[in-house]
Amino acid sequence: MTSSGASPLQHDVARLARLVRQHAHTSRLMGVDFVPVYRARTAGAIGQAGLAAEPAQAPEPASLVQPVAAAQSAVRVVVEAKPPRSRDRAEQQARLDELRARYEKDAPHKQFVTAHTKIVFGEGDPAARLVFIGEAPGEEEDRTGRPFVGRSGELLTKMIGGMGLKREDVYICNILKTRPPNNATPTGREIEICEPYLREQVSIIAPRVVVTLGLPASRAILKSDESMTKMRGRWRTYTLIDGGTVDVMPTFHPAYVLRNYTEETRRTVWGDLQMVMKKLEEAGA
Repeated sequence: MTSSGASPLQHDVARLARLVRQHAHTSRLMGVDFVPVYRARTAGAIGQAGLAAEPAQAPEPASLVQPVAAAQSAVRVVVEAKPPRSRDRAEQQARLDELRARYEKDAPHKQFVTAHTKIVFGEGDPAARLVFIGEAPGEEEDRTGRPFVGRSGELLTKMIGGMGLKREDVYICNILKTRPPNNATPTGREIEICEPYLREQVSIIAPRVVVTLGLPASRAILKSDESMTKMRGRWRTYTLIDGGTVDVMPTFHPAYVLRNYTEETRRTVWGDLQMVMKKLEEAGA
């Protein structure tokens, strides 16, 4: 027992309850409806390690449209993001910086028409266990030099938060590093020219899971001509430069979710993200 009379387990429960309240309050202010919900293990499964938690079953469709404040009253526990893997982040970042410098020197985008003012290379944890890949920067990304910062980026940030992570815990990038004219869909030739730099980028980070956002990115990474409906929700693999592979989960682009902001669409994307969370948990990432 501690000096206050409460056991370590009781302190853990109280701390996690505060995290739930804080997360729910922040989420409600942001209008988030991607909510990570977990249930505690039974008392018999707690053991000497203290309070443990495991993912709950997939939420019922209606739960995706209920106010986030409902999480406050639920007898559930939000699992904190795992600490970053023990890797030399300075070295990883230095390799990414070197790759960016080489990209800028090679300027592969000069081989096709662009409408860019800034190169949008990517950002996040250089040793992230999870990488999100989109197709190309948009107007806001081109203006700031950062990936996914417009309306789609705001939604992606909420989705990442719903997974119990922060943007700085993951890595976000696009296949093309420059904005196409009028935000046009990247052509096969443009993807062919830029994909080697992306492959090296992902190989340096060496994540456990890649989430491809939207049809162009999914087709480019998976070398598939299937529809998004057929690709999403099914695990695939992506081969790195060293011959290793990374698990890939294709899902809809946040821009598509915004255009089709229905319960069904959100339920579908959330289901894909839950599979990612489970994969990371199984991998001990």
